[in-house]
Amino acid sequence: MSKVAFVFPGQGSQYVGMGKDIFEQDNLVQELYYQAQEVLGYDLSEICFYGPENRLLLTEITQPAVLITSLAVLKLLSRKGIEPNSVAGHSLGEYSALAAAGSVEFQDAVSLVARRGRWMTEAVEPGRGAMAAVLGLSAERVEELCAAASGTVQIANYNCPGQYVISGDNETVEAAAAAAKDSGAKKVVFLKVSGPFHSSLMAPVGFKLRDALDKVRFQAPKCRFYANVTGEYIDSSEQIKELLVQQVQRPVRWEQTVKNMIADGVDTFIEVGPGKVLSGLIRKISRDVRVANVEDWKSLQALGEKF
Repeated sequence: MSKVAFVFPGQGSQYVGMGKDIFEQDNLVQELYYQAQEVLGYDLSEICFYGPENRLLLTEITQPAVLITSLAVLKLLSRKGIEPNSVAGHSLGEYSALAAAGSVEFQDAVSLVARRGRWMTEAVEPGRGAMAAVLGLSAERVEELCAAASGTVQIANYNCPGQYVISGDNETVEAAAAAAKDSGAKKVVFLKVSGPFHSSLMAPVGFKLRDALDKVRFQAPKCRFYANVTGEYIDSSEQIKELLVQQVQRPVRWEQTVKNMIADGVDTFIEVGPGKVLSGLIRKISRDVRVANVEDWKSLQALGEKF
């Protein structure tokens, strides 16, 4: 019997129009957006469905928008009787994964990610931080280049073999990116982000997040939950809180997470939420597993044909 993992995307997967068709056709999905509006104090559905894009791209809006879209899709999967044995999320997606596992209530998840997004924006002055994807080098080589840099730069995302994202202060990331090109990187792409996420420059966010998390009740996950910071299965609610604090300034070990899930028997991955970013990464990590994404009615119907 197949073991199914639900994986949840993070910031960067958002697009104007996400969630619109399922909202228009499903009362439970509509109720989810209405609950989010009560928590946030504004109508997030309007921004998700109609933009403008520059507003959807604001980190404090993007993060709850991706979370809510993902959890709306989750409702449709649950209604079809499709449930996960394991869950994981990429960065922001960890909160979607924890909500899916019953570890945190929906309203608390929305409130936490909205504040997390705002604090991440405020942590570093605009233009001071940067992130860049380095393609075609080993993790060890990218780590060496970061260690040799004179300022703040580190690997933020271990996404898949040959794809690593570096993060830190603007000048040092640029220097490390140039060094990566000199070392034979196939490509270096600077990301359109509002700050140096998953770097030590995000430490102030961790202090604020710890205080916020202490006020939220977390339950032990109802299915296997894998954490970004370690890539490993975690079942302690207190440990989950601590890792969420660490996560904002430590790397997302996505490649290791997926490999550990596969080692534990997962043979089917379903990306739940906007886009296909994680589906692409998983296929690069292993060709021996089945992968699909569900983000709208069309892909939901296609899932039934694939599985």
